[in-house]
Amino acid sequence: MTSNFLLTNATLVDPKLEDTYRGALEVKNGVIFKVYNDCPDIKIKTIDCKGKYLGPGIIDIGVKICEPGERHKESFKSAGQAAAAGGVTTMITRPDTVPPIDSPEILSFMHQRGSDASLVNIFPMATLTKNRAGREMVEMGFLLDSGAIAFSDGDLVITDLKILTRTLVYAKSLDALVVGHIQEPTLSQGATSTSGKFASLRGLPSVSVIAEKIGLERDLSIIEMTGTKYHIDQISSEVSLPALIRAKKLGLDITAGVSIHHLTLNELDIGDYRTFFKVKPPLRSEQDRLSMVEAVSNGIIDIISSMHTPQDEESKRLPFEEAASGAVALETLLPAALRLYHSKSITINKLWAALTLNPAKRFGLTSGRLEEGCPADLVLFDPELPFVLDRENLKSKSKNTPFDGHRMQGRVLKTFVAGEEVYSG
Repeated sequence: MTSNFLLTNATLVDPKLEDTYRGALEVKNGVIFKVYNDCPDIKIKTIDCKGKYLGPGIIDIGVKICEPGERHKESFKSAGQAAAAGGVTTMITRPDTVPPIDSPEILSFMHQRGSDASLVNIFPMATLTKNRAGREMVEMGFLLDSGAIAFSDGDLVITDLKILTRTLVYAKSLDALVVGHIQEPTLSQGATSTSGKFASLRGLPSVSVIAEKIGLERDLSIIEMTGTKYHIDQISSEVSLPALIRAKKLGLDITAGVSIHHLTLNELDIGDYRTFFKVKPPLRSEQDRLSMVEAVSNGIIDIISSMHTPQDEESKRLPFEEAASGAVALETLLPAALRLYHSKSITINKLWAALTLNPAKRFGLTSGRLEEGCPADLVLFDPELPFVLDRENLKSKSKNTPFDGHRMQGRVLKTFVAGEEVYSG
């Protein structure tokens, strides 16, 4: 499906509006040509959406694609197929590859491989410091010229505040976006769960949520001093919210994200040491989870992401303390997020703003909108369709999903990238 066509009889999800409405959308030459608030009868190839939901394609931040270095876990091809099946039309990828993306040459490789092999859009981040070692700044200007969309050392937190300050001052001078991970590294080292009664009963090494609060307040102080554009990759605990609210009231150029796992799961899901539920930061209490849901609903937290982290069977089939952290989520992001809609915790439009419009605005993309002239990156989905997830059916190379065997609701019917149909369910 390319060129010109009309998606009619759709329930349109415009993330800028408060509610959905019945209408149609005309696509020409890969962009949205016209949005209708009715269903016009025009002489053009037509797709009847049969009342299903049509919205901008999901923009997923923090996806790990394991090229170069660990292609057996996830490749551009498999990640692109998984993304298309999950309604994700743009992946903003992490730089924690092997080797890390800390030079224009590696970044160019990522661009070329993404363009050649992926069904969806790829925008790679680059590291803040060479080899993510926290000692020497990368050539930020050259990396920006080579197409870096943002800079991050991922979960390797820079502990030297002089180096952190210098990198942020330089990023500010280039108007570059920095993405930060806010766990205090000394307290968090070796922890596999959140401190509390559950961790004590299971005998798991744990970390207090205060480690996140300390990391956040440290970074916010540096941001206040430097004025750098900053996105917090994951907020996961209630104690962090007051500092985030204060920083936004001060007018700092900051946004915050939360992973789908911290919105839909809690520490009790670990159960009998189930390693597919081991993520970073560790799953929190149910009160923390509810606070994250409320923070997304009221706009304190801006963005929902999958934090897609493929791990092979060998690294997960280990004792809980030794197992690798992370879960795949490109294909489960949409149905897991729809749990919040079905429970009436978040409206579909607010949910879609956190999945599409807000990440587009933060990273300077023209997608994520149902507006004339924007790229026709779209997803048609049925939010009511039930299914039981079988991890063996996932298109990702790695199958480490915590939702294996779960009853879920909401399936992607079609995904379009630049007006081309890249997935049909």
